[in-house]
Formats: sequence, C-alpha cells, structure tokens
Amino acid sequence: MRPLDSLSSIKLKLGAVIIVTVAVTTAVVVVGLQLGLGWVLSALVAAVIGLAAIQFLARGMTSPLREMAAAAAAMSAGDYSRRIRTTSRDEVGRLAAAFNRMATELAEVDRFRRELIANASHELRTPLSALQAVLENVADGLQEPDAQTIAAMQGQVDRLRRLVEQLLDLSRLEAGAVPLERTSFRVADVLRDSVAEARLHAPAGLTFSVSVEPEDLTIEADRDRIHQVILTLVTNAVRHAPADSTIGVTAAERGGEVTLDVVDRGEGISPEDAARVFQRFYRSDTARSARDGGSGLGLAIARWIVDLHGGAIRITPAEPGCRVSISLPGPR
Repeated sequence: MRPLDSLSSIKLKLGAVIIVTVAVTTAVVVVGLQLGLGWVLSALVAAVIGLAAIQFLARGMTSPLREMAAAAAAMSAGDYSRRIRTTSRDEVGRLAAAFNRMATELAEVDRFRRELIANASHELRTPLSALQAVLENVADGLQEPDAQTIAAMQGQVDRLRRLVEQLLDLSRLEAGAVPLERTSFRVADVLRDSVAEARLHAPAGLTFSVSVEPEDLTIEADRDRIHQVILTLVTNAVRHAPADSTIGVTAAERGGEVTLDVVDRGEGISPEDAARVFQRFYRSDTARSARDGGSGLGLAIARWIVDLHGGAIRITPAEPGCRVSISLPGPR
C-alpha cells in the first residue's frame, strides 16, 4: 500500500510525512497526559507511534527504489523480465517508468543479440557444410575436381564472403561507425549503374526500365551507399520477378523530397511480411529466400543507410508485384 502515491512531488511527500508525524505524536502526547501517563511515558509512546507512522508512509516512497535495486541486480545476471510498479506520480515514479522502458529496450537488444548469433551461425554453417561435403568427396575420390565442381565451391565461398561483409557492414551501421561522404550527384547515373550491375545476374527475358523526372535530378548524399541500397532492391526484384516481366526503377522530386521506387511484377509481399522485411535475417516464402542466395541482411542494411540519410524506406502496394519506395531529402 502506498498512501502518498497521489502526490506529484517528493517534496510534498516529505512534507506530508513530517506533518502527519508531528500531528500523530502531538495527539498521542495529549491523550497520554489526559490518561495520566505522565510526560515521559507519553513521549515514549508518541515516539514509537511516530516512528511507525514514518515507516508506513516512507515505505511507499522508497519501495520503487528497492525494487529498482533488485531489478538491476537481476539484469546484471541476465534477467530482463523485472519491472517496477509505477503507481507513484513523483520523481521516483517517473524514474521507475524510465527504468521500465530501459529494461524493455535492453531485453529487446538481448533478444536481437541472441537471434543474430543463432541466425549468423545458421547462415555460416550452410555454405560451410556444402563446401565440406564437396571437398570430402573430392579428397575421397568420389567426385572429380572438374570445372563444375570448382564453380560450385566458388559459389559457396562467394556466399560466405557476402555474408561476412554484410554482417560487418550491419555492425558498423548499428554502431554509427559509418560516416557518410555526402556529395552532389545525378540520380539517373546511380540508378543506371545499379541496374547495369544487377542485369549481369538476371535471367534471360527479364527487362529493366529506368525513369528519372527531371532527367538532371541531383541529390546530396553518399553515392556509394545509395548505390548499395538501389542494387540491393533491384537484386531482390530480380530474384522474384517473372522471367518475361519488367523491373521498373524510377526517381522523381515531390514536395522537396526525392522518391526512388523499385517495382517488380512478382508474387508480392503480404501486409504482415511488409512490416517485418527490414528486420535482420527475416525471411518469408514470398519476401526472402535462402535458396537463391539471400542472407536476410540486405534490406536491414538498406534501412539503416536510408535512416542515416534522414529518409524513409517502405513497402507500398503494387498490382501485381511489389513496390519498394525510398524517400530522401531533396536538393537544397
């Protein structure tokens, strides 16, 4: 029970404790004298009752601090489930609310850390197991080290390299250790360079269209990082677009912002998946696939890069298919 929780200041609570204690002790002394207990006995009884009143009232003031101390000790041991009762409206109550928010964030960080370790271990184990199997077959003479075998092993090595680079890139981005080298450049040049690179791995029959309005649209950003984002989105579109379809890459200036869109005519992304595709290692049947080489990190890195530029990235409806839209601050 916390009888002073309704008071909004620790000073008011201390004042209330003093006033109540003085009133109680005075009343006890007066009653004791009236009952003929004498000054000494009345004062002793009043002191005991006054201390009990202080203990009762102060306990509600200090209990959140004791709870925080216990919760902090539990958190140091890895338990982030403890929460503090936040019925108090004073400074201690606000501190308890902040403590609960911190505990929630730490629990989320710890969950991300555990998932990252588990997912990274799984992603690394898959190509390593494939490499080990092929190398053992070659060493045992069960498989010839022909060009096809070497190419398969090279593909797994490339997958390992991409995964390690993406993990390092994501780690640096999350730590804020990636400074942006902002320059002014033509958006059309970056879009065409990204499409040209993605076209090298595209199946026959898949076409691309690039449209920029106005054609000489410029933006001030980190060119290499924007190229990385567009290449990631176009590569994802290549994985999911039908072979005889067209992937559209557009850019336009609207309302002081530069909007970049990558549209494919594939199976699309459900609304449930659209809210989660930018999470690390997240995959769905339609959004990401490990079978075609996706690691589940590309979109997470793209989101971090866009966030660092002060922009936003989102999935918007496209019929049929999927549209990924990026909004970046426009030219100044």
